Amino acid sequence: MRGDEMLADLRRLVECESPTGDRRRLDSLAADLAAWTADMTGGRANVLESPAGNHVLLEAGSPERGHTLLLFHFDTVWPAGTLAGMPFEVKNHRATGPGVFDMKAGIVQGVWALRALCEVFGDPPPVVCLFTSDEETGSFTSRELIEAAAQHASAALVLEPSQDGLLKTSRKGVGLFRIEVTGIPAHAGVEPNAGASAITELALQVLDLHSENSPSSATTLNIGVVGGGTRPNVVAAHAWADVDLRVTTNEEAERMTSRLLGLRPHDPQTRVEVTGGLNRPPMERTQETALLYAQARDLAAGLGFELGETSSGGGSDGNFCAAVGIPVLDGLGAVGGGAHARDEHILIEQMAPRAALVAHLLREFDRK
Repeated sequence: MRGDEMLADLRRLVECESPTGDRRRLDSLAADLAAWTADMTGGRANVLESPAGNHVLLEAGSPERGHTLLLFHFDTVWPAGTLAGMPFEVKNHRATGPGVFDMKAGIVQGVWALRALCEVFGDPPPVVCLFTSDEETGSFTSRELIEAAAQHASAALVLEPSQDGLLKTSRKGVGLFRIEVTGIPAHAGVEPNAGASAITELALQVLDLHSENSPSSATTLNIGVVGGGTRPNVVAAHAWADVDLRVTTNEEAERMTSRLLGLRPHDPQTRVEVTGGLNRPPMERTQETALLYAQARDLAAGLGFELGETSSGGGSDGNFCAAVGIPVLDGLGAVGGGAHARDEHILIEQMAPRAALVAHLLREFDRK
């Protein structure tokens, strides 16, 4: 594949800043992606309007007879203006810049894989590509689109960044919850016993929940943000906490969701209310996924590189596809590091081989 052209496309995407929630910039990039991907693949690209920022759906080949789903997101965690202090640069065989690793290099690799198939065979195999604008904040407007596209797909390939070059064949499910505690205010010095502290109740709940962290089940529960109270001399009438839950199986997801939503107060004078739920279901490693990984591993060996697998504690849009019941290979995108960090980078020499792997996978799927 033509590495210089891939790198030029990557520069153009990175220098088009696309922060999550920045509707104007996201819509601008969506329009650009629709035109570019249609030109590269000969496919049919449609811009799908969304209040979070428009998405793009590309259909190539003849997807009505069965297709492979390719998933991408083009939103980044970096605010507009980041390029001024963190520009796109190529140095020491690396490319750096906001969103270069997560996941604009993956977009370039996936589109160039389709381009290569067009150039060699005249037409790509049947694929549906979905480019979304809100993955970094939970895919709230794109989830239904992803699930609909996955319904009739034979498999999903997710061009999220690799983990040190490894494919991700399983991912934890992610739950987001808020605990709200209501107490009884009172003067902390004059009549403290007349009150019921929401903060004390919340502290007891936090300690209870911390005990749910389990190395054996790989369940993690993090109370990452807390707040409450008004003044030091007032027994707190209100307190709250935001909770991040990670689980490996659907069974554990149900158990922990029930556990959180069923919290009861230690102090009967307080009230505990919990809202939220599972944002992304677990992406479990199924037998079908294992077979898909073995196929990718063998193809990679033929291309001259080793391809391992791993499990990730983070979620992606691949979780939604797994929940629909299709096998998923995730982490097919860039090799590099520093996601969401100032040292975000990719290894340039890995772009073409990873794109070639995607092309070979799609070709193999089409032969079945």
